[in-house]
Amino acid sequence: MAFIVRKKQKCREDNLDETSLQAAPARLPPINTIPLSAPIDWLVAGWRDFCAVPGPAFLYGLVLAAISAGIFWALYTTGSASWFYVLLGGFLLVGPVLGMGLYAASRALAAGQRPGLLDMIWVKDAARRDSLLLGLLLVFLYLLWTRIAQVVYALSTWRIHKSRSEFLQFVLFEPNGQMMVLMGLVTGGFVAFCNYSLASVAAPMLLDRRYDVFMAMATSVRAVNRNFYPMLLWAFLIVCLTLIGICFAFVGLAVVFPVVGMASWHAYRALVQS
Repeated sequence: MAFIVRKKQKCREDNLDETSLQAAPARLPPINTIPLSAPIDWLVAGWRDFCAVPGPAFLYGLVLAAISAGIFWALYTTGSASWFYVLLGGFLLVGPVLGMGLYAASRALAAGQRPGLLDMIWVKDAARRDSLLLGLLLVFLYLLWTRIAQVVYALSTWRIHKSRSEFLQFVLFEPNGQMMVLMGLVTGGFVAFCNYSLASVAAPMLLDRRYDVFMAMATSVRAVNRNFYPMLLWAFLIVCLTLIGICFAFVGLAVVFPVVGMASWHAYRALVQS
């Protein structure tokens, strides 16, 4: 009987220790101040990680590039080409969550390991409630952006532009189309900046540490606020590289997305103190 009592007591202590290890820290981590040139260093580090595991990283990016190309082709053939620009904004909004496998690959490389494709596809540390909540928040922001885009489009014209040429004619040469673009940039830029501030650091942080989603988002906002201009440059580079990847018939995304994703891990490590 005494043995059973001691055994139960030991089990309770082990469960308590495990719970305390998994509990979120009580305080937010300190934020580093970085130079303006730091985003270039992150891209270099991301390219170095990509070259360390080119096969798995390229296949990871190729799947996302193929999905993006398939969506664009479906929109183009069904006469809904104008929706591509809305979906492009959505791709940038949910991108931080899609990069979990790339963050895990860079973390493994920093630890001296060599991750494979399976390690990037199934990331055990990302299978958490807080990661799911962050993903749902990003999807909500994307749906909000699509509704805003619909309202802006509806207020700008009474016609439905079914082809890409008609839509470009409307955007480039009609005053209402130019105003629509301006309003879309303002509203979309605001939503994108909110998303970027909340998720740019939060996504890799949830993979690396046992913080809850609210603490991770607060840390991300603090990192953007303290290093506003470097983080603004980083956002600009992400958008430009994504557009370049799309211009190369989406094939460029197979390289751009892994490099940017791995660089985002190095951005998180540089911004948040261990």
